[in-house]
Amino acid sequence: MAIDRARTVRGAVAGAVAAGVWALQQPLDRRVFGVPYDDTELLGKAVTRGRAWPAAGLALHLLNGAAFGALYANAAPRLPLPSWARGPAAGLLEHVATWPGTVLTDRLHPARDDLPKLAADPAAFAQATWRHLVFGLVLGELERRLNADDSADVPSYEHVVSTNGHGDLEQAVGAARP
Repeated sequence: MAIDRARTVRGAVAGAVAAGVWALQQPLDRRVFGVPYDDTELLGKAVTRGRAWPAAGLALHLLNGAAFGALYANAAPRLPLPSWARGPAAGLLEHVATWPGTVLTDRLHPARDDLPKLAADPAAFAQATWRHLVFGLVLGELERRLNADDSADVPSYEHVVSTNGHGDLEQAVGAARP
């Protein structure tokens, strides 16, 4: 599998932006879900307990998003999903794959006494699911637009949505003829 550097860099940009959106919306979802869990705090306090943890945490969060976006940009075209579903699926897959690590975080994190316990908290799981969905939606759409073929317009979703806004039933059941 050849790596396209330009595609990779654009994917990294999309991932960093998606991680930034995640970080910006955290104060809202903390209120909605009632869980004081903050990813930038978790990351920042892993490397410093001083006043610099917010900046360190945000930097690590953006770097994680960029790394994920770079990988995603190269894998997305090969995923057997419609383009609109690839980002959310990747974000949710990452969530489900990494959530078991919260058991270790709850026990081993250097600031574990300052952080909420996550592993057994269904509200924290729901909150993290929301965050990964938001991340995946932003990543998928931004990467799709940034890495669209230069010779064509950005692909649209018109083939999956009808003019009445409810989709194309014939396409959904496979009855449509080309």
